[in-house]
Amino acid sequence: MPISISMYAAVLPMLLYLFILWKMDKYDREPLSMILFHFLWGAFGAVLLGIGGSLTLVILLSLTGNNSQLNYLIQSVLIAPVTEEFAKGIILFFTIRTRRFDNITDGLVYGGAVGLGFGMTENFLYFITFGNTITSWIYIVIIRSLFSAVMHCIASGIFGASLGLSKFSENSFRKLFPVGGILLAILIHFSWNASVMFAGTYLLGILFIILSVILFIFIFNLSLSNERRIITQELQEECGSGLIPLEHINILNGSLRFKRGWIDEHVRKVYCRNAIRLAFNKYELRRVKGSRRQFYEKEIELNRDVIRILLSNIRK
Repeated sequence: MPISISMYAAVLPMLLYLFILWKMDKYDREPLSMILFHFLWGAFGAVLLGIGGSLTLVILLSLTGNNSQLNYLIQSVLIAPVTEEFAKGIILFFTIRTRRFDNITDGLVYGGAVGLGFGMTENFLYFITFGNTITSWIYIVIIRSLFSAVMHCIASGIFGASLGLSKFSENSFRKLFPVGGILLAILIHFSWNASVMFAGTYLLGILFIILSVILFIFIFNLSLSNERRIITQELQEECGSGLIPLEHINILNGSLRFKRGWIDEHVRKVYCRNAIRLAFNKYELRRVKGSRRQFYEKEIELNRDVIRILLSNIRK
């Protein structure tokens, strides 16, 4: 198949998945520029880093004197999951320190974006390398687009969630969460690679990915439920001060905020955005120290000022 066709086949499904992942974040969607940055890191930075790490370990493995078939099995099943998951996840250690990373959902989204970028490049390389006939090319496109790339998204997303859990949890063992997250990501990657190495376990691998998708969606919904709780708790304080009407709480923390009629349509989107940001900024303020507190204190007052102006204009 022409390289251009393979490129479209690699890029378009991943961009569709990326858009769906971004839309799943219902309350405080991350800037598309940040999402694309992580996607491109997965597509280029993580791929190069993963290849470098794998080559290093493969060279060391060749010194053991094992036969080439055994070395290939070890490289595919053991080395690739370890090096690739670390390569994809390394950027997330920097992302969690940014002010935009303010809940566990962000870890799922940013991690998933990195995984989709990695899957895109890996798919393209597979398409042009192993798609020797139209039939084999179509088969590889289907399997890798529906399962292999999705595996990368899930594995990196779960690692991102573990970083978010570590950042916002008050558990005394929270520093161990990233260790568990990277081990779970490696396990998911290992299980998929091991299952597709043999014809007899291929269907088990597909079933495993389907169950992993269900797990990912379940974790995502749990995170969204936690965000809903944060919005409710933090904004109830603002109701007491008279800033936000009490009847708006159940609207702002649900899908009703997207409907017309409950508030002036000219201010609805801005009002919702600032109210939700106010809740998350207050939540974040409780968990930061030092100079970072000043940033969130200013953001909170800015959100309040915007909300106050918007609602006062409506009342007039």
